[in-house]
Amino acid sequence: MNKVRWGIMGTANIARWGMIPGMKEAGNCERYAIAGRDPEKAKRFAADYGFEKAYGSYRELLEDPDVQAVYIPLPNNLHLEWVKNALRTGKHVLCEKPMALCAADAKEMFQTAEENGVYLMEAYAYLHSPYVESLRKDVEGHVIGEVDYIETAFITQGYKEDFRLHKELGGGAMYDLGCYCTTMILSLTGQDPVFVKASAEFSDEGVDFMTAGLIRFADGLRASFNVGMVLGEDTNARYDRLYIHGSRGSIRSEVPYNQAGIVRYLIETENGTTQREISVRNNYALEVEQFGRSILGEEKPHITPAFSIRNAELIDRVLAEAGY
Repeated sequence: MNKVRWGIMGTANIARWGMIPGMKEAGNCERYAIAGRDPEKAKRFAADYGFEKAYGSYRELLEDPDVQAVYIPLPNNLHLEWVKNALRTGKHVLCEKPMALCAADAKEMFQTAEENGVYLMEAYAYLHSPYVESLRKDVEGHVIGEVDYIETAFITQGYKEDFRLHKELGGGAMYDLGCYCTTMILSLTGQDPVFVKASAEFSDEGVDFMTAGLIRFADGLRASFNVGMVLGEDTNARYDRLYIHGSRGSIRSEVPYNQAGIVRYLIETENGTTQREISVRNNYALEVEQFGRSILGEEKPHITPAFSIRNAELIDRVLAEAGY
């Protein structure tokens, strides 16, 4: 099997527990290089996780001609600069969500990718899951009739110290968690909203601890979401929920975003209750493999520029309504 040589820009925790295990499982991935601002930490990462090369700066990684694709898990405020830098050196880029802090930045990034003849994809690993595909098929197949309401929530622990607590770094619950909810809603509806309302609780530093949103679409379908970093500080606690109401029934799911293993959701109609049971691989492995197939010319990126821009535009509206 042809393999794509990957570089990772940064030694973030999500690379440690999310992307690197996914890379190990992905059949078309070669873990080639990793870069960090601390050369010694980059060397430890390379040794611990099986990378051939370690660099003490992001620029050195981009100057390596053998790097074909770059994964960027940097703090949100650094995405625009380093995504464009990577694209301009001819690297394909997978950028951690939220890729952009506004729709204008997203458009600029995708324009840079087009100008340089490379792919850019936003990293929503969960959207590669067969669980999401199963949900979409049930909705589009009218298993519960015409859908008129969707509700989803993603609540996690609070943090004592984290980049998510700082507005200048692109922090807050909406950027970190709300992007999951908005992408789920847009994936299931396939529409752009005509009405958006939102409110938030803010920290002293100006980031949203908790945000709630209301959305309406042209056909009358409505959606709502709740996101927050309000559970016990620095614990593993979280709450995930998805509810889809239709004219002939409903779908209920408490599958966590990015869940692997055997996942289940319930379909309730007048004919009774059905449980869907789906075997799901590591979502990050699915994501790496799909982007790798795109780079190898076998298909197009699953998360399209149009979808990422639509989602960024929705987040812009939510944050404007909430007063971020």
